[in-house]
Amino acid sequence: MILWLRDSLASMRTSLETLGAVTLFFVQIATRLPRVLVTRRRLVIAQVYNAGTVSLMLIMVSGFFVGMVLGLQGFDSLSRFNAEDSLGALSALSLFKELGPVVTALLFAGRAGTAIASEIGLMRATDQLSAMEVMAVDPLERIVLPRFLGGVISMPLLVAIFNAVGITGTYIIGVSVMGVDSGVFWSQLLANVDLDDVTEGIFKSLVFGIAASLLAVFEGYTCTPTAEGVGRATTRAVVATAGSVLLLDYLITSALI
Repeated sequence: MILWLRDSLASMRTSLETLGAVTLFFVQIATRLPRVLVTRRRLVIAQVYNAGTVSLMLIMVSGFFVGMVLGLQGFDSLSRFNAEDSLGALSALSLFKELGPVVTALLFAGRAGTAIASEIGLMRATDQLSAMEVMAVDPLERIVLPRFLGGVISMPLLVAIFNAVGITGTYIIGVSVMGVDSGVFWSQLLANVDLDDVTEGIFKSLVFGIAASLLAVFEGYTCTPTAEGVGRATTRAVVATAGSVLLLDYLITSALI
């Protein structure tokens, strides 16, 4: 019992120290943000491409299949209450408010987050970041912040594409396979989805983008400069992002309801 309590306290202390380190790291990059937006715009645009465009196919394929599964499961559940006509509204609300931001953030962490963490970690392991410091080049401005901003900007755009493709998948299954009337599908969607639902999804996508990008650059920048350290940092970035996204999703949802 004493050993368990000691291990629990040690784990809690480590978690708090990590949270504090991430917070201080975020403050450091936030203070450099205005200057980077002016002087490193091309780097930011390049990282938007690296984080967003290269993830586009994964997001579209995943969104399409999630939409189709949502169409099948939604129709099966609604048919028990004779409410099949509400399939459009159900799919849109589910995607806009929950599935779109959460699933996209998890996919982003697995695709772009790992790439960012491993890339920065490799620079740390090969002393490229130290060389920049010797040459009076701030690695936070040159390396970290463009990748952070690229992820933050990409996330809402990827979520919007995920939602659009997901609704298309639900429409195909609901109308073409299950026999829901096309006009009823869209009319129910437009009648039951308002601006607050869309705004909630946009807000979540921004928060998740900040969390996923911050954890990816932090783990890469602070990793142990070895091959094993880079691998562990990449793994920690994915695990920490997944846990953070789910926790933030609960906190935001409970605050907005």
